[in-house]
Amino acid sequence: MSAPTPSGDVPVRRIDRILSFTALGLLVLSVGCFFAIMIGSAMHAKFDQGAWPAVGIAVYIGPILAFLMILAVIIMSFVRRARANKAR
Repeated sequence: MSAPTPSGDVPVRRIDRILSFTALGLLVLSVGCFFAIMIGSAMHAKFDQGAWPAVGIAVYIGPILAFLMILAVIIMSFVRRARANKAR
């Protein structure tokens, strides 16, 4: 059983919010790009022209970057909480 958290909980920093919302935005963008590729495939679009290469890259890179950002937020919060508990 873990110890109860004190009433003065560790505040959320601005960088945590920025990373969290950026990760969420990247996930939404990559899901939207995935659906755009599905619709483009149904309409027989040429994927080697225009913005399609960037859309394809966003589908591959977006979730990986979002996962790394969320992982960074989790690690930073664990470290911050450990330092706060150590100081008490």
